[in-house]
Amino acid sequence: MTTWGLSATIKAPTPDILRFAAYHLEQGAHRLYLYLDDPESDAFNALKLHPEIRPTRCDDGWWNGKRPKRHQVRQSQNATHAYGRANDIDWLIHMDVDEFLVWDGVSGRVSDKLSDLPTEQMTARIRPMEQLAGEGKHFKAFIPPGPDRTRIVADLYPTYGNFLKGGFLSHLAGKVFVRTGLPSIRVQIHNVFQEGEMLKGPDDTPGITLAHCHAPSWEAWLSAYRFRMEQGSYRPDLGPNRPREQGGMSMHELFRAIEAEGGETALRAFFDEVCADSPGLRGRLARHGLLRHADLDLNTTMKKHFPQGGG
Repeated sequence: MTTWGLSATIKAPTPDILRFAAYHLEQGAHRLYLYLDDPESDAFNALKLHPEIRPTRCDDGWWNGKRPKRHQVRQSQNATHAYGRANDIDWLIHMDVDEFLVWDGVSGRVSDKLSDLPTEQMTARIRPMEQLAGEGKHFKAFIPPGPDRTRIVADLYPTYGNFLKGGFLSHLAGKVFVRTGLPSIRVQIHNVFQEGEMLKGPDDTPGITLAHCHAPSWEAWLSAYRFRMEQGSYRPDLGPNRPREQGGMSMHELFRAIEAEGGETALRAFFDEVCADSPGLRGRLARHGLLRHADLDLNTTMKKHFPQGGG
């Protein structure tokens, strides 16, 4: 049987950590390497009790007093460390706490799809779908690159579509499974390198999707907004959605312009058009064959795998 696991560097409330872990255990993960970016997290005790989870407190001792300032660097270093430990599974993927692997088939599991991949294939890229803010069961699908993408995005989001890459707020690259046991591997957030060269593989893995809960509600999105603007997925050093000579803007520039024009009210108008689980957006997504449905049922799986809670 093909086995798989995941690594994640997490700083989140204990219930969110336990939901993330429980969901993937239910999906058939054989090993979870969870690095707690808050070393005092109460989640450690509950995670430690589970035989398939390897939690690590990322305290000063873990970093030898040299904790990287950027969380992206901490993620990459921990993911690479996890890969070096993953000697009892066949595949490993690095993920974030708001990402969930979804099997798209009528029956089967993630391991079934991985077992079907050619033996010479070293990586499996899992493309994302982005959750609509509402009840949490509707998602916008990934739009493959091509001549129709710009037209479709502009139709989906009449005001802001021209400034959104693929219609998503966050990444389009997805996350990557890599076969274990390879020498000289360095794992980064969206890619895997061997001896400095990026491991290449198919652009997608049909049958598995990365459900990204980037903006589950207006309140959750707004609370993460400043951090993302400064250090996260909207930070200033990321590039524009398309060449600047074609009118492209980065997400950082777009949000600065929106705030300058109308403050939080204008941000809410952006959110309502692009993120909200509204009948209008669902209808437009459905017309383009881009509306997806997934019931992650996170509380049920958390109670099953962590009945003792996170104290």
